[in-house]
Amino acid sequence: MATVLKEEAFEKEESLKVAEMEKMVKGEKAEEGKEEKAVEEVRAKLEQHKVEEAKVVVEGDQKAKGKEEVGENVKMDIEPKTGVSFPVKLGDGQQLNAVGCRKKKILGLGVNIYAFGIYADNAMLKELLKTKFSKNPENPTKELYEAVIDSDISMTVRLVLVFRGLTMSLVKKNMDDGLAASIKKLTGGQKNEALTNKIMADADNRIKLPPGSVIEITRLPGYVLQTKVRDELVSKVESELLCRAYFHMYLGDDPFDMEAKERFGKSMLSLF
Repeated sequence: MATVLKEEAFEKEESLKVAEMEKMVKGEKAEEGKEEKAVEEVRAKLEQHKVEEAKVVVEGDQKAKGKEEVGENVKMDIEPKTGVSFPVKLGDGQQLNAVGCRKKKILGLGVNIYAFGIYADNAMLKELLKTKFSKNPENPTKELYEAVIDSDISMTVRLVLVFRGLTMSLVKKNMDDGLAASIKKLTGGQKNEALTNKIMADADNRIKLPPGSVIEITRLPGYVLQTKVRDELVSKVESELLCRAYFHMYLGDDPFDMEAKERFGKSMLSLF
């Protein structure tokens, strides 16, 4: 019981740190004469976090879920910026085609928020590409990526959190903001807040998200976007636009991680 209370106290403390950072980023000044000192303290905390983050490889949900899906001897792929491991195959047969890292700027410092792996049903992906393209392209093209974004083949993005102090409310806001921007790009500037909020709306804010927590967002055939947080189903939304917007964040013109997009592109070429 003491350990649980200690962990909860630590999580609460880290969440308060993140809230403090957000206030500063928004321009809320510290008390007169203390602003510069406060900024330096937060910078120091962020630098310390980056040292701690490097130690996060496989924790909690990721370790247990990886064993459950594919066994203890499964081959793993490492995301180099965070050291997080991803199984090369999920329990439903989807294969890992790329790994990457989502970064955010906080007080001018690039902070790793989560590592991610992009999975796909490669048999369906191969069939899609061969149907859409008669010639084998030499390099990944915009048309190749758009074909994948617009399709309804089974794909999953597995997120593994690495930033300490993340809360469910912060994850929701980050997800909603990203989807809102993606939907505007796909619709010529139109907003759709009702659709944007559906993906994480039912996730309980009390869910704890320590480093190593896994969030999986899967596109199912029929344009159904399914979201699981720590293996708990939180939403299942049927929407072609929402599916396209989500994968556009990773494979579109301005992806979260360009290197990850390029690796996915190379994996597509290997299927021809």
